Amino acid sequence: MSQTVQATQPSAPPHPLRELWTYFRQNRGAVIGLAVVVALVLVAVFADVIAPHSPIDQYRDATLVPPMWQQGGNASFVLGTDPVGRDVLSRIIHGTRLSLVIGLVSVSLSVTLGIVLGLLAGFFRGAVETAIMRLMDIMLALPSLLLAVAVVAILGPGLINAMYAIAIVMLPHYARLTRAAVITELGKDYVNASRIAGAGTLRLMFNTVLPNCTAPLIVQATLGFSAAILDAAALGFLGLGAQPPRPEWGSMLASALEFIQSAWWVVTFPGLAILITVLAFNLMGDGLRDALDPKLKR
Repeated sequence: MSQTVQATQPSAPPHPLRELWTYFRQNRGAVIGLAVVVALVLVAVFADVIAPHSPIDQYRDATLVPPMWQQGGNASFVLGTDPVGRDVLSRIIHGTRLSLVIGLVSVSLSVTLGIVLGLLAGFFRGAVETAIMRLMDIMLALPSLLLAVAVVAILGPGLINAMYAIAIVMLPHYARLTRAAVITELGKDYVNASRIAGAGTLRLMFNTVLPNCTAPLIVQATLGFSAAILDAAALGFLGLGAQPPRPEWGSMLASALEFIQSAWWVVTFPGLAILITVLAFNLMGDGLRDALDPKLKR
């Protein structure tokens, strides 16, 4: 009899993280993207150990040395050197750390401020919502790179100001996404039950509604990470981002642009680093979107 009762008892639901991983790993591209992102994080954390040379040391007797497998290459400089004799591989490795830091800080700032503005627009309909959303519409009407250049021109060139500019550029996406999710959740029964139980506005915002709006925000933040890295590289290429001798991928491309025909490696490898990083985050974001959206689960 006890065995019959045990057999009819429903099994416990799977852990949310395990369920997320089950759907996520069905997308092979997303798994590859996750593996590349993990590798990039490890490279960024252990850049001082992995890099064979300092990213700012100049070897004047080894300027524009080709990669080690090409004729005239040197085993000490695996990917060659730049016009002033700095090791390209070491600068790319340290540039990984810088690019990930730029993406993390920019996305964190824009997500935090966007959530606050989206919650205010979703809860306080009327004049507050109109003012916030029209401001976001104006920002979206401007090309993102042009807006970032304008912000950096006002604040001044530099790495910190570039992070602020990128955060401002990405802000409207998170504000609009949060507002839409909040408006959807406000019509559900659990929110009305919380109101009847006496929950205040702040408690409804951050404890009741916001946790149920995190799935689209996580996906957007992952995709926004790649956009932040691209914008940072563009600002660096224009001389408005990280300033020399910081090993930033965009500034590396700008400083070697005149050698694109005579020394292909000084522009090819930083460009590949940007391509691989952005592609990895986009693949991972697509996988998260499929795994977190119930309509897309197979």
